[in-house]
This record gives sequence, structure tokens and C-alpha cells, in this order.
Amino acid sequence: MSITNHSSAPGANVHFEHYCEEPGCKEWGGFGNSPSKAIPVRWWCWEHFPHKTYEQEQALRRKLEAAEMGAPN
Repeated sequence: MSITNHSSAPGANVHFEHYCEEPGCKEWGGFGNSPSKAIPVRWWCWEHFPHKTYEQEQALRRKLEAAEMGAPN
């Protein structure tokens, strides 16, 4: 793998692993949120992400129900 065009700034190439903050959940926390730059970002998986819109929540509910019934996505 080439390092051409990569940043040389200190800490710029550090990889952080964010897992869901929901207790007991081991999923990847790909959805972060912070109310301001002064407060550290908190991370959740999509299922536990507390800032979904109503429409997004309904789509997730339908997907989970379909998975329980064994229907293809």
C-alpha cells in the first residue's frame, strides 16, 4: 500500500475503533454524535443510534420484522 498523498501531521493517520455505546452491544459504532466540539463524540451502531428520524426508525423496524420472518432484504 502506498503512502503517497498521506498527511504527515502528528496523529493524522491514527485509526480509532468506535464500537456501539449501548451496554452489551458489540457492533461497530459507525454513527457518532456530539452536541458541540467541546463534548467528545459518542458512537452507536445504527440499531441503537438515538438520533434517527421517524422515517428511518420505521424503515429499521420493517427490516427487523422481515428478518425475523426469514424474508430476503
